[in-house]
Amino acid sequence: MGEYLERMEELDLRGVICPYNFVKTKLKLETLEIGDQLSVLLDEGEPIRNVPQSITNEGHQILKQERIGQYYQVVIQKEDV
Repeated sequence: MGEYLERMEELDLRGVICPYNFVKTKLKLETLEIGDQLSVLLDEGEPIRNVPQSITNEGHQILKQERIGQYYQVVIQKEDV
């Protein structure tokens, strides 16, 4: 039996404006396996309002969204879309 180990990648998009932060998140998700997780660091304002919603619309799951000082950490799980 094969053993599945889920991976966590990180993407720091602080200072990256919309829609480039969504595009970079989507491209990174394409390199991951189904079930892998991606931790994305986003600025407040448009990035934190738009990126999680757009990722959900793509069919992926937001596992966590947490404010850390002046930015946010969003943990995404890649789904089979």
